[in-house]
Amino acid sequence: MAYFDAASAAPLHPVARQALLAALDEGWADPARLYREGRRARLLLDAAREAAAEAVGCRPDELSFTASGTRAVHTGVAGALAGRRRVGRHLIVSAVEHSSVLLSAEAHEADGGTLTQVPVDRAGRVSAASYAEALRPDTALACLQSANHEVGTEQPVAEVAEVCRAAGVPLLVDAAQSLGWGPVEGPWSLLTASAHKWGGPSGVGLLVVRKGVRFAAPGPADERESGRAPGFENIPAIVAAAASLRAVRAEAAAESARLRELTERIRARVPRLVPDVEVVGDPVRRLPGVVTFSCLYVDGETLLHALDGEGFSVSSGSSCTSSTLTPSHVLKAMGVLSEGNVRVSLPPGTPEEDVERFLAVLPGAVAAVREKLGAPAAQPEGAARPAERVVDALGKRCPLPVIELAKIIGEVPVGGTVRVLADDEAARLDIPAWCEMRGQEYVGEEPARAGVAYVVRRVS
Repeated sequence: MAYFDAASAAPLHPVARQALLAALDEGWADPARLYREGRRARLLLDAAREAAAEAVGCRPDELSFTASGTRAVHTGVAGALAGRRRVGRHLIVSAVEHSSVLLSAEAHEADGGTLTQVPVDRAGRVSAASYAEALRPDTALACLQSANHEVGTEQPVAEVAEVCRAAGVPLLVDAAQSLGWGPVEGPWSLLTASAHKWGGPSGVGLLVVRKGVRFAAPGPADERESGRAPGFENIPAIVAAAASLRAVRAEAAAESARLRELTERIRARVPRLVPDVEVVGDPVRRLPGVVTFSCLYVDGETLLHALDGEGFSVSSGSSCTSSTLTPSHVLKAMGVLSEGNVRVSLPPGTPEEDVERFLAVLPGAVAAVREKLGAPAAQPEGAARPAERVVDALGKRCPLPVIELAKIIGEVPVGGTVRVLADDEAARLDIPAWCEMRGQEYVGEEPARAGVAYVVRRVS
């Protein structure tokens, strides 16, 4: 098997394994106690904190270890909002943040707070100007990821942080995807990360709160981790997390260049090998090991199973892989195709041969899925064509509404329209994306007796 889903969880780094095993013997005692075993545990915990703080670029007393990256986000957002409650209750997030940030924002709204979501461009990137426009006198906190978890696009954190600092608003940065590659630049105020993203053990998160940032830890007070992460510290896992972060940083420069070449190879060759593919995300300002593309007329879940059968573990943002059958919020915010989505995220050490084998297998896997779903072939030119056709795709899930549209578009004359009746939420994203890819005009939505009517005008 070739594991290509490092953006979800990177394989345990060998240094992390060694540190974990050693710390299991030495770091089991309560670091708050003064006897010998407790002092030994405290030394391990303090050394891990110093190593992690050095990698982040902060003071050791600004960094707390949490039970996960998600817990770090929830605590960071809630604590910063509570600490600045007198300023106001306005929160700013980007539209492509990780679900942990967006769910924190939903909870804030449900509690009576206000929220602004900053849009992104088609590459998934925000602008500092958009954050400047969103700032208000009552803004308590702004959030921005350092790099996107689904498409790899890097965000202009330093520029946004400067805008927020000038306005006196703290910026929380979710650095889960990027911290293993290097520190986050700019005058940010809070930072969160998760060890399993860089090859550390799961169950360890980082929460950094800069000195001077007003912060009120949510929940009952606890004497551990500056009161920000209650409960007994998992010292062996923390030691392994800090050790692996230092190790991957030492390898980052060489490995970044190597993985970037491999993902650039995928970005360039997939559209040549597989027809009707859209490669998404910023082509330049992106994480080294992440490349994402979407295939027309393909069920994402079926394609993932097909690739798994060929020995490749990849991820997807397609709605078909979600229990809610709704498109990825990231792809939706970008306005790109969501169906048949594949995210390849290469872990450090990925052999070049595995990438070449993936490129050899992918065209056949996509073709097999398209054939199974009845994807359209070339449409013959007819003599007489009705100026309008209706496609009834009610009850059909992605990518079937787009497949039905593609089959029938050639049966109307240039200037004619097709109305696609659909009740799958993914159609709202995928039909406009299909029109852009195929050079057709997306007219818009119309009400229908059931579902929604998506109107497309044939241009060519």
